[in-house]
Amino acid sequence: MKLKFLVAASAALILTSASLSSFADENHSTLLGDPAAPSAAVRTIVIGQNTGYVNVTRGEIVKFVVGDKAFAWDFNGPSNVSEIDLSVVAPSGVLDHAVKAYVARNIIEDGGA
Repeated sequence: MKLKFLVAASAALILTSASLSSFADENHSTLLGDPAAPSAAVRTIVIGQNTGYVNVTRGEIVKFVVGDKAFAWDFNGPSNVSEIDLSVVAPSGVLDHAVKAYVARNIIEDGGA
């Protein structure tokens, strides 16, 4: 009887931790902003083989073009986020190398100095 309970409890614990890990990964990227429609972008940045970083401003929607693929990101995350690894937010298979987005403060939204 105790063995059945232990097996059931262990299985429940494993399933719960797996779903929490998935939930944490999904919510981590939303803390960095939100996916956006490319048509909503206010600017386009082309990412080439030698691109290691890009500069954006918090609150800006940017379309990223990588070869024949594209995605857009709304940098509307918290004002304390100053750097984003684009591979975390880009759709799978779009980026083939590391690219950082350095997020500048938005003076209008975040206030001065």
